[in-house]
Amino acid sequence: MRLSAIAAHVLRYSDPNDAGNARMTVLVRTESSDGVVGWGEGIAMWPEACKATVTIIEEGFFPLLRDAGEISVAQAWELMRAHSWWYGEGGIASFALSAIDMSLWDIAGKEQGLPVSALLGGTVHDSLPATASCHVNKATLAECVAEVETYFDRGFRSVKLGLGKKGLSPIGQDPEQVVRFVAMLRRALGSEAEILVDIGNGISWDLATGIDVARRLRDLQVGWIEEPFYPTRLDDYRALREAVDLPIASGEREWTVAGYERLLATGTVDVFGVDPARAEGVTGFRAVDALVRRHNRTINAHAWSTAITTAASLQLSLCSPAARLFELKPHPVVVQTELVDAPIVIADGRVRQPQGPGLGIAVVEDVVKRLALR
Repeated sequence: MRLSAIAAHVLRYSDPNDAGNARMTVLVRTESSDGVVGWGEGIAMWPEACKATVTIIEEGFFPLLRDAGEISVAQAWELMRAHSWWYGEGGIASFALSAIDMSLWDIAGKEQGLPVSALLGGTVHDSLPATASCHVNKATLAECVAEVETYFDRGFRSVKLGLGKKGLSPIGQDPEQVVRFVAMLRRALGSEAEILVDIGNGISWDLATGIDVARRLRDLQVGWIEEPFYPTRLDDYRALREAVDLPIASGEREWTVAGYERLLATGTVDVFGVDPARAEGVTGFRAVDALVRRHNRTINAHAWSTAITTAASLQLSLCSPAARLFELKPHPVVVQTELVDAPIVIADGRVRQPQGPGLGIAVVEDVVKRLALR
């Protein structure tokens, strides 16, 4: 393909999944010389990071790719990585690279009339169980339990509990409340419901607390515990693995394929969270997935943003034998429900690939304009 235009849009929106707080992201609209349009996303989040991401996209990567002439997705990925080596081994450059790479896969699929999954070798799952990926933020334990029950009433097969988030809930800051909350959920939902616990960025436990809570959560049959410690505390992760037979999830703070390879080598993680809008795009996710499968671990798409990232994450997850579930936001938000013509939703408790070539979605550009800061 040859690229003729790239435009980056910073979106700002209120998210009821995050206690109504404002969130930001960067969308990329890429157009080929044949007039085929692809969309991608880089979840830069903070205003200054979004501005920097836009600069790298429009003033750095686009001229580079335009002047390269005829180029494949793989060649574009390598070219962007080589160009940004001085400042781009992770961090903000990865947002920019991820967004463009995702948009190029969208174009490639549309050019061939195929979904991205077909370009990746085809699906190995026809669908995946839907997980309600929520932030626990109500004032009382009873209210938090009641809210999670509504997710299962709507057909979700499991829940991932994000603790220590913005809102009214103290769950997480008090380890005893974590155990009490999960115990209440287990009684309310029954023994078959899968409960995943994400300790979260806002919580800091010492090793003894982490081991104690993990043991008690294991007894409550949780599916995994995510980032119980800051990811660089590898000795604590090793000690936790030795003390408790409970899968550990991590990886959300990695930016590159090389970073995931280093994390895999530590032997401390069972479930690897990977976001194609942060960690070197669809191409990066695909490479990490190959590493994860080689080590017989699980991959889990971190798709907690717009419908564009959700679509890319779903195409990738359905192609991976290492994926076993798919996270969706349980509360409707404009960037999921209005940004695309056919939102990705659950049916019979599962999530299925959208129909159509590329990412399988059609972006409603009027909504982009309405939410865009630039």
